[in-house]
Amino acid sequence: MSQRSAAALWELLPDGDRSAPVDVIIPEGDYRKPHIRVHRMPNLRPCEVTTLERLPITTPARTLLDVAAAAPGRELERALAQALNRRVTNRAVLLELLSHQHVRRADASRLRALLESGQPAFTRSEAEEQFLALIRKAQLPAPEVNVKVGGLEVDFLWRAERFVTEIDGFTFHSSAGTFESDRRRDAVLAAAGMRVTRVTWRQMVNEPEALLVRLAQALARTTST
Repeated sequence: MSQRSAAALWELLPDGDRSAPVDVIIPEGDYRKPHIRVHRMPNLRPCEVTTLERLPITTPARTLLDVAAAAPGRELERALAQALNRRVTNRAVLLELLSHQHVRRADASRLRALLESGQPAFTRSEAEEQFLALIRKAQLPAPEVNVKVGGLEVDFLWRAERFVTEIDGFTFHSSAGTFESDRRRDAVLAAAGMRVTRVTWRQMVNEPEALLVRLAQALARTTST
């Protein structure tokens, strides 16, 4: 297995359309079967193939390289972030693969650019993905995503500005237990010198411009203090 089929099996990309053909790599020759999409790759090295659930499959690193040619930019970034976060591969393995002479330069360029640009953003929910898209569209300073501060994992962190944004998701936290837990987190982060703001799904969908203005003002204040 290879390409998007391998990426889904490694849980780097969603399963997608289950009726879509299964991607496979063969070194050469002809292979015609229903619901199979064949990719011929005579130079595939043995170290780029492994097994998963007893299925022969391209390694996570090779899989990322193969999907890089066609995957939209953010989809590729999410797949890379997922692979690094789950530790199924690492930067050293990826860079070694990209440097190998049999790798086509066009296939490697997008993946190399992501590796060289810093830490790819790893989001855990649709709400976090929506917030990240808003930040990037507005060209606000790039935050770190799902990183630890003072022993707590926060959704978005502007480290230099000591500013944290937590995403409350689709629904408001209405239970007393959740409300108290959120306030305890905020207090711990405040004690660590962080300013914290909370963003709801409703704010992102219904008032994105006002939300971005407030964020820009908050970032400017933390920079100037």
